[in-house]
Amino acid sequence: MKLHSTDTAGLLAITAYDAGSIAVNGRPLTKSFILTPRRLIEDWPPTSIGNLTEADLGAVAELGCPIVLLGTGARQRFPAHALLRPLIARRMGVEVMDSYAACRTYNILMAEGRDVAAALIIECAS
Repeated sequence: MKLHSTDTAGLLAITAYDAGSIAVNGRPLTKSFILTPRRLIEDWPPTSIGNLTEADLGAVAELGCPIVLLGTGARQRFPAHALLRPLIARRMGVEVMDSYAACRTYNILMAEGRDVAAALIIECAS
């Protein structure tokens, strides 16, 4: 699905997504990544919610964004509560949703000028 955004010049926005990729500013990414309005961290390790680790979420926590959107792939799946420890310890708000909903929500919050991070899992095809 192609997304249309408001004026977000100079910021990183999600411009499209499909089953195997998510595009950031028109560039398709096929591996999981972390995104903030000003920073893209490519090749974030998890390939599914099943192999998400506390260290993976620790990398998100290090960014210090008060709002974190965790996109869990094609379906919404909740990680074990213990994995969220790095985010909870920093009093960061975490919203868990499927990756497509996280893409749409990220764009809305980013366009509003909010300090948000999206940690998006792109599931590897089996």
